[in-house]
Amino acid sequence: MKRRKFLQQAAAGGLLAAAPAMPAAAQSLPTVRWRLAASWPKSLDTLFGSIEDLCRRVSQLTQGKFEIQPFAGGEIVPPLQVMDATQNGAVECGHTLTAFYIGKNPAYAFDSGVAFGLNNRQQNAWLYYGGGLELLRELFKKNGMVQIPCGNVGVQMGGFYRKEINSVDDLKGLKFRIGGLGGTILAKLGVVPQQI
Repeated sequence: MKRRKFLQQAAAGGLLAAAPAMPAAAQSLPTVRWRLAASWPKSLDTLFGSIEDLCRRVSQLTQGKFEIQPFAGGEIVPPLQVMDATQNGAVECGHTLTAFYIGKNPAYAFDSGVAFGLNNRQQNAWLYYGGGLELLRELFKKNGMVQIPCGNVGVQMGGFYRKEINSVDDLKGLKFRIGGLGGTILAKLGVVPQQI
């Protein structure tokens, strides 16, 4: 319904009438510069590269009045301390996988792909149409942060193994690159979760 009303207003010119005044208003605003700490190295172009693109686009849309400088994991803070740095104000924003922080609160996992959970489409449906975004914003607000979905890498559902897995016993002692709630579940089956 919101989309339909937006389109009706846009077609009627209600939203377009203010558009010409926006650049002039933007020119009178002060320049804002933020630092973004990421959990990813620069070599992960799909993750870090998307952050660089986002920062570039924000600068373009604001005519350089809002600039976000991205820093790779370890440049400002260690990769797994991005949320802490954002929360305590060491940086203005961060880009991380919140499943890294389930030790603080297991509910953080639902902001990212939960192993054995929803696929990309289901996660987005829950976020944008099922009340998920509102629930997550309440959770993050308790810690002085605003959560903004920024990408979806899906969930980790399987793996590649040196030997065939035929039973639960074959999982005992198996080193498995998986974290978050998925790692917690598999650890109960004897897997040794690895955070890489």
